[in-house]
Amino acid sequence: MTQERETHSLMHIHKGINRLEMLPSHIKSTPTPVHLLGFDIAHLPRWMQFILLSASVFVFYVGYGYMQELIFKLPGMRPFGWYLTLVQFIIYSSCGYAECILWHTTKRNVPLNVYAMIAFFTVATMGLSNASVGYLNYPTQVIFKCCKLVPVLIGGILIQGKRYGLIDICAALLMSLGIALFTLADTKVAPNFEPRGYIMISGALLADAVIGNVQEKSMRKHGGTSNEMVLYSYGIGSVYIFAYTVLSGEIFSAVSFFFEHPWETYGYALIFGLLGYLGVNVVLTLIQVFGALVAVTVTTLRKALTIVLSFVLFSKPFTEEYVWAGLVILLAIYLNLYSKNKSSWDTKLKQITARILGYRFSAVMKSDMLMV
Repeated sequence: MTQERETHSLMHIHKGINRLEMLPSHIKSTPTPVHLLGFDIAHLPRWMQFILLSASVFVFYVGYGYMQELIFKLPGMRPFGWYLTLVQFIIYSSCGYAECILWHTTKRNVPLNVYAMIAFFTVATMGLSNASVGYLNYPTQVIFKCCKLVPVLIGGILIQGKRYGLIDICAALLMSLGIALFTLADTKVAPNFEPRGYIMISGALLADAVIGNVQEKSMRKHGGTSNEMVLYSYGIGSVYIFAYTVLSGEIFSAVSFFFEHPWETYGYALIFGLLGYLGVNVVLTLIQVFGALVAVTVTTLRKALTIVLSFVLFSKPFTEEYVWAGLVILLAIYLNLYSKNKSSWDTKLKQITARILGYRFSAVMKSDMLMV
C-alpha cells in the first residue's frame, strides 16, 4: 500500500510542477500546502518541516511496531492474527472514507474488479504479516519486510515485463543474502524455531510484490486518488477477511477472547490501526516535500530504532550475526536507491569530490606559499 501511495504522490508532484510553470508570477509565490495531521505547516522553515515530519514518522511507526508486538504478547492471542487484521482494515477504510469526505474526493475512477483484486492481495500481505508476529522474532519480521525489493523485482518482470539493471539485481541478491543470514541467526538463538512464521512472512512479501505492480499498472491506466485506493481496497478487503474468519470459525472464538480482554485487544488494536494509518500519510507527505532519498533514509533509521527497541523492551535472545545481516540489507537498500537516482547521485558525488579536492589543493598552495 505504501509503495502505491508513494508512486501516485510523485505523479501528482510532476503534474503540479507543470501547472505551476504556466501560472502568473504572483500566483507562483503561493506556497504548496504541506499537511501534517490536518494542519498546514508550509509557512514554517524547511528545516522545521523536516524535523516535524521525521519526528512524526518515528513516533507513529515506532508506536505501531510496539503496539503490534505488545498485542501478541497477550497469552492466547497467537491464533487470532486474522481477526486483528479485520479490525485494522475496518479502521483503515473508515479513515480513508473520512478523508475522502473531508477533501471532497468521493468519485471512484478505478473499476471495482481491479479493486477486488488489489484488496485480495492487500488482505494476504497484511493478514499474513500480522499472523507471522505470533510465530516470529519481531526484528526478523521487520527485516523481512525491508526486503520486498526481491519479490517486487520478480513481479515486475513477470507482470509488467520490466527489465532491471545489474545494480538492481545485485541489490536483490544482497537482500536475499541478508535474509538468509538473519534466518540462520534465528535458528541458533530462538528457543522455539517456527518455520510457519517464515512461510507466512514470505507469502506476505509475495502478495506485496503483486500489489505494487498491479497498483502501478492500474494507476497509470485509470488514475484515482490515494484516498480512493485506501477506501476501496481496505473496504473490500474487510469483506474478504470477515468471510474467511466466519468460514474458518476464527471470528467466534476471537470475539469471545477479545471481549475477555477488551483493552489489551480492541483498545490496543485501535491505537495500532490509527498509528499505522497516520504513519502512511506522514511518509507520503515526507516524499512529496523532500523526495524519496530523504524518506527512505528516515524510514530506514526508524526500522533500525524499532528493532533496537524491540530487543530492549521485550526480552529476547541476541547475537552479533543480526548486526551483520542488518548491515548487508542496509547496503542493498541504498544500492537499490542509487540505481533509481544514478544520474543525480553521480552529479552530486562529483560536486562533493570536486569541492574536497579543491579545498585540499588550495590548502596545499597556501602551505607552500607560507614556506616560501
